[in-house]
Amino acid sequence: MIQTIKNIDVKNKKVLVRVDFNVPMDDDGDITEDERIVAVIPTINFLLEKDAKIILMSHLGRPEGQVVEKLRMGKIAKKLGELLDKEVIKLDDCIGQKVKEKINKMKTKEIILLENLRFHAEEENNDEKFAKELASLAEVYVNDAFSNSHRNHASMTGITKFLPSYAGLLLEKEIRVLSSVMKNPEKPFVAIIGGAKPDKIEVIRNLLMFADKIIIGGVLANTFLKAMGANIGKSKFDPESLNDAKSLLSQSGGKIILPVDLFVAKSIEKGENSRVVKINKITDECMIGDIGPDTIALYKKTLMGAKTVVWSGPIGAFEFEKFSEGTNEIALFLSGLKAKVIIGGGDSAVAIKQLGLESEITYISTGGGAFLQFLSGKKLPAINALEESAS
Repeated sequence: MIQTIKNIDVKNKKVLVRVDFNVPMDDDGDITEDERIVAVIPTINFLLEKDAKIILMSHLGRPEGQVVEKLRMGKIAKKLGELLDKEVIKLDDCIGQKVKEKINKMKTKEIILLENLRFHAEEENNDEKFAKELASLAEVYVNDAFSNSHRNHASMTGITKFLPSYAGLLLEKEIRVLSSVMKNPEKPFVAIIGGAKPDKIEVIRNLLMFADKIIIGGVLANTFLKAMGANIGKSKFDPESLNDAKSLLSQSGGKIILPVDLFVAKSIEKGENSRVVKINKITDECMIGDIGPDTIALYKKTLMGAKTVVWSGPIGAFEFEKFSEGTNEIALFLSGLKAKVIIGGGDSAVAIKQLGLESEITYISTGGGAFLQFLSGKKLPAINALEESAS
């Protein structure tokens, strides 16, 4: 059983909080979406109310153990300060004597943000010495980075061996919401699994045990169609998942719902010679960009009457406007459904936000890969580490 920050007294204590501030930025290094920063504000406010000294740490991008100037945390500290209407002090490193000295001078209710953890290769290598050095900065560790909890990194798992470790409010909420869907979903339960990631095969395998229907879209649908023997032309698919897809189709008992028509083109980028075709009419030069109108109707019919819906991954190449209709139509339909609708972070969440439908959806997770791993029934390493720390 995980302990949460609600269970402890943090008054005057140095609390080291692992957050996920790995937010999208433009070429000038300006933040384009701040949802992940906004998501941890309840935890920060809770700790401020309890008179803690708050030390935040995160990664940003993939600097591969090197200092990359455009991946420094300065603009994130500035954005967080604006959101909190409070100064956030950004340090130049995340370990070392100077960092310790600054932290030791902290006053109650002060907030420090450490420099990008991944400037040190030891972070992703889950180096024990690095984890111990991070732990030496504080008296309590809090994980509020659900979206990174599938990573076995020093600041996620290694650190829990050296400090009393707790879940933040966001992590607690993510676990609560997703566990309720996995353990006791209100039926009928329909899952929509799209996108391109091959690890979604394991998600489908697990969901087949308790979902009533599983709608497949995106590149994943291409893989399943090819496994059925359909010609998918020049469309992307995952060759390594073909046998698994074939096996899942044979054991699904009709639970897996696939496209019946598709919106194809000679080129997805250019949208040349685009048209709707039936599954058996796809020619060798075609690329699949989206589902067709009959499939949109089939998917809506499948979702009609559902009491619980989980959606992870776009239905088509929705980043191209010409091929966004399938994803947008399903998003709009879900917004009007009288059901508990849970959206995984990543492209599905982007689609919901682009249409301004956030308020119509029950819950949008901050996790992409972590959300998928949770749905696949696998234990997330960082959550496992918190459980072991509590026992």
